Order: sequence, then structure tokens, then C-alpha cells
Amino acid sequence: MYLSIIEVKPLEDFRLLLTFENKEEKIFDVSPYFKIGKFSELRDLFLFNTVKVKFDSIEWENSLDIDPELLYEKSITINEK
Repeated sequence: MYLSIIEVKPLEDFRLLLTFENKEEKIFDVSPYFKIGKFSELRDLFLFNTVKVKFDSIEWENSLDIDPELLYEKSITINEK
């Protein structure tokens, strides 16, 4: 299922609160991805907190992004609307 992200908020423990276009809210844990290439840079809390919505997904100041389909599939639903 492909849904655009309309809002992102960084949380404690390197998690993200994501709001998708259908208003569904999900939590995504970024920490398992620290082992993959440049994602280790996101251990820097200042950089981690620079996350923002860009186009239909999210991006950090270091230009890292994550596919919105992966975010949707690997996140835990906290609110279905």
C-alpha cells in the first residue's frame, strides 16, 4: 500500500511519529537501520531531530530518506482514522 506522509515528529529513542495521508498515525523505530551505511549518522540526536516531510516521504539534513512504503509497512499503528 502506498500512502504519502504528511507529518513527521521525532520522538525519544530514535523513533518517529508519522502521519499518513489517510490520517493514520504510526511509530517507526529508526535504530535498527543504524547498521546500514550512512544511517549510522542518525545516532547524532541533533541530526536525527532535523527530520522533515519532503515530497511524499521524510528526509534528514544529510539528505537521507526512507521509502514511504517501507515506513508504512514497518511501523506500528497507534491510531487508525
